[in-house]
Amino acid sequence: MNDGDVTAHRLTLLLSTPRIAPGLFTRDAWTALANAVHVFTRDEDETQLIAIQESGIPAVHLGEMSPVALTKLLLDRTIDGEVVWVGSADGDPGLTDALAAAVTARADAPEVEVVVGSYDVPGARLLDLVAVMDRLRSADGCPWDAEQTHESLVPYLIEETHELVEAIESGDRMHMAEELGDVLLQVFFHARIAQEHPDVPFGIDDVAGGIVDKLVRRHPHVFADGDAETSEDVAANWELIKADEKPHRSSPMDGIPDGLPALARADKVASRLAAAGRLDLAQGAAAGDDLGSRLFALVLEAREHGQDPESALRAAVRAVAGQL
Repeated sequence: MNDGDVTAHRLTLLLSTPRIAPGLFTRDAWTALANAVHVFTRDEDETQLIAIQESGIPAVHLGEMSPVALTKLLLDRTIDGEVVWVGSADGDPGLTDALAAAVTARADAPEVEVVVGSYDVPGARLLDLVAVMDRLRSADGCPWDAEQTHESLVPYLIEETHELVEAIESGDRMHMAEELGDVLLQVFFHARIAQEHPDVPFGIDDVAGGIVDKLVRRHPHVFADGDAETSEDVAANWELIKADEKPHRSSPMDGIPDGLPALARADKVASRLAAAGRLDLAQGAAAGDDLGSRLFALVLEAREHGQDPESALRAAVRAVAGQL
């Protein structure tokens, strides 16, 4: 660097995310790296360090150092010219405070600049969940997680789903976020197990890709030239597209899980019959005097008023239980 260059003796803190392809930096980040006399990072296996070195820019890993010791080294080396510190994945705890204290105390302190080389995109933390599940299922991971199967996880999936429903109906936002995480874990856990199948493996990308394709396909009014003015139009188109996708289904009852709670199953059956123009069958089943018929009649009444019978009954039970 030229001694008269105003950018000399600068310390640049290069921040990036470990959740993108190594070396995918902004132009400002690569400019700072190219102009630096010294490029440092903490870990030898830091993916960004490897990418920087492969680009032809000399970079040195320093290993573990205290924030104060690291600050002194970085500031001292700026006497040679520009220095870039490539931030670690954990954010280098304590470094910012140590730098602030040292720069304030030094009369000849260099300019300190923060350059953001890459950003997390929405959903980036899902990659962390993939990595955690990989570690848990690895040879040096968790024995309990390694033993789980799709079948052994079913009780947890059911339990977590019910806990999420309870959190939603409670109105507790933080509780809901926590329970959504537990349900999300079940999806990632099952996908990670499926990845290991010897004959028909699939992973989380296959799961995500499948639902993305389905959503795009069933929303032609958004992603293609389809037409849907109202939510009723959307629902009707959805059922038509779904029927085309599943031509093997010959009955409106096909695809309704036997394991649904009774009220939810009755509601689903009534919905399918209504869509097929055969609500008269449901009304006939609800006309009897036995308990089952009367319950079915209440399900139909709930549908007429736009209510979910399961939710209504849960609310009533919750109100009674809350009085004790």
